[in-house]
Amino acid sequence: MEVSYKTNKLKKECTNASVCERTHGSEMTVLIFQRIAEIQASPTVEFMIENRIGRCHALKFNRKGQYAVDLVHPFRMVFEKQGEEIQIARITEITDYH
Repeated sequence: MEVSYKTNKLKKECTNASVCERTHGSEMTVLIFQRIAEIQASPTVEFMIENRIGRCHALKFNRKGQYAVDLVHPFRMVFEKQGEEIQIARITEITDYH
């Protein structure tokens, strides 16, 4: 899948290791980069859910249509699926939504 980002700030955090480490710490940085690589390597979101990649799961209620993968507990990387034929994962936030 391709990856896009909701904001330029989020893109910088997710693509620049030093900015990510300053913002989220070293342990989170490793997992953020790992999860992005897993998303890019997966053909579809459904494939990620079926194979439990990053413990990918669909969200409910006010976050319907969004998906999340685990980072350092309790944080998650939240993204939306764009397109059906060629899917693009649009990362919207890194948050603790619990």
